[in-house]
Amino acid sequence: MFDIARIRNLAIVAHVDHGKTTLIDSVFKATRTFRDNQEVAERLMDNNVIERERGITIRSKHCTVSWNDYLINIIDTPGHADFSGEVERVLSMVDSVLLLVDAAEGPMPQTRYVLMRALKLGIRPIVIINKVDRPNARVDYTLNKTFDLFIELGATDEQAQFPVLYGTGLDGWFVNDLDKDEHQGMEALFQMIVDEVPPPEVDQDGEFLMQVSSLDWSDYIGQIGCGRVLRGSLKKGEDFTRMVTKLKDASSLDKDWEFVSSSKAKGLHMWITRGLTRVETDEITAGDIVWLAGPTEIGIGDTFSKNEDIKEALKPLEIEEPTLSMFFLVNTGPFSGQEGTAIMLRQLKERLIRELRVNVALRMEDLGRADGVKVSGRGELHLAILIEEMRREGLEFCVSRPEVITRLDENDNVLEPMEQLIIDVPEEHQGIIIEKLAKRKGMLNTVENSGTNTIRLEFEIPTRGLIGYRSEFLTDTRGLGIMSSRFVCYRPWFGDIISWSRGSIVSIETGTATAYAIEGLQERSVIFIEPMEKVYTGQIVGENSRKMDMTCNPTKKKHLTNHRASTKDIGVKLDVPRKMTLEQAMEWIRDDELVEITPKSIRVRKAILDHEDRRKAEKRLFLMDETANSFQSRPSV
Repeated sequence: MFDIARIRNLAIVAHVDHGKTTLIDSVFKATRTFRDNQEVAERLMDNNVIERERGITIRSKHCTVSWNDYLINIIDTPGHADFSGEVERVLSMVDSVLLLVDAAEGPMPQTRYVLMRALKLGIRPIVIINKVDRPNARVDYTLNKTFDLFIELGATDEQAQFPVLYGTGLDGWFVNDLDKDEHQGMEALFQMIVDEVPPPEVDQDGEFLMQVSSLDWSDYIGQIGCGRVLRGSLKKGEDFTRMVTKLKDASSLDKDWEFVSSSKAKGLHMWITRGLTRVETDEITAGDIVWLAGPTEIGIGDTFSKNEDIKEALKPLEIEEPTLSMFFLVNTGPFSGQEGTAIMLRQLKERLIRELRVNVALRMEDLGRADGVKVSGRGELHLAILIEEMRREGLEFCVSRPEVITRLDENDNVLEPMEQLIIDVPEEHQGIIIEKLAKRKGMLNTVENSGTNTIRLEFEIPTRGLIGYRSEFLTDTRGLGIMSSRFVCYRPWFGDIISWSRGSIVSIETGTATAYAIEGLQERSVIFIEPMEKVYTGQIVGENSRKMDMTCNPTKKKHLTNHRASTKDIGVKLDVPRKMTLEQAMEWIRDDELVEITPKSIRVRKAILDHEDRRKAEKRLFLMDETANSFQSRPSV
């Protein structure tokens, strides 16, 4: 049992790429968590392959370090807005947060979001101005903007008087005074944590009480819950009661909640974290962050209590609802099963159910379709990471274009999600950005000149206006622009947004693509395939320069003759094909198109593969629209 007065629980929160995971690397080095001769990778907390490839944190992780006989539990949280569900639930386990702010960029959308959640819980953050060694660092500007953000979010007087540290997590030094203190060592950071982060306010002598804030899964043990022990202790093998609560209406502002059920359980396995390793223990005590397995089912916000009184049940943790949805469908293409494992609907559901056990911001709905289910998430990247994980497991399936999730107000008016969009872009590109976002119903709120030939534009825009815009943004800014967004609220429907300025080049044959056919197609389109690549009927092989779709035969061969020069084909020149990533393909497709995902390929295709069947379906849809319009235009009697 560790002395509660010497336990500190905190989370590191910030906008994406502001240095959270790099800071923890320096914490490990300063506390000598690993041996001197031990090989330690960079960004050690990002232990997932996809996290390392993309350079982002996807799931929150827990580590523990020791400094001067103090036990410091640190939770590394994601910085991308699509994974903010990971941040919401872990804040209930900590007593303070380290708010990292980039000295050059200042507060960004996710900085606002995580700070808002922390202030709402009554947490007093410690602000760290990171990356002060950057050539374009603006330390005073960043500090003033951060203070303004505190006031704007309604911080109390105590919260607004936040302690501040300056330094760089990459080089491993932080100081209280940037001008006077020596730029060396992490002692100032640890001393600040010990002095400013309060010890856990828990009762060691009472009956055991704990609330689940995070989930994990083991194929051998089953569901595992993580949380902070709020009261008492529990020994291995002891009985306790699992109580389930839920919000009466997640969309309402009052957030009323109710008791659902209770069941008996036994603590079969218990772990605490030391360094990065989970260590199994025979007893868990108040104040520590622990892992517990035993109940058959565990959900976010569940209460574990020795006392069977339902009054012990705690308020469920509030996690914002998803804003985007898409259909996950069985792969019905002619190449199904050639590059991976073709799965049936039952297998697709089983895989998604496994994901729901640990991914708290994900939702799955079975709408009765024979070929797929509807999956909802917090954003395009949230869903794309899930798709990429399934793809690397060897599965083949198709996904539809992302759609926003709408709501109805009390007057049955349609509401849609809105985003706060911040763009940093060179001055010469601001005109095209404002023009294109205006067509997508974006409203420009502020323009700020940083004085370094960079303009910061802040927009409010419907979420569906951002679908398909990121790749267009990179093209318009020549890769020099930076954009980030976060969900803000729901607003009345803004009307139709027409963002497609191109059509699709659709194959009407199955076979192997030829250079002869591609040479003729590339004159009027951007090609997605290369010679000798297999294609099938209904596959989209290119982007048409006009808005309409165009059919083609990419397998067409040149007829041979007896009087042709031997050097006739030397002059054939082919453009480099556009190979789309998963996110680009999800943004590019239209409502009648799908992305086919296999372990080796990402293809785009029509939902209806046969050309004649597509024409019949389009004709039926046209006649239905005409009939609906004729009824609406009739005068009332």
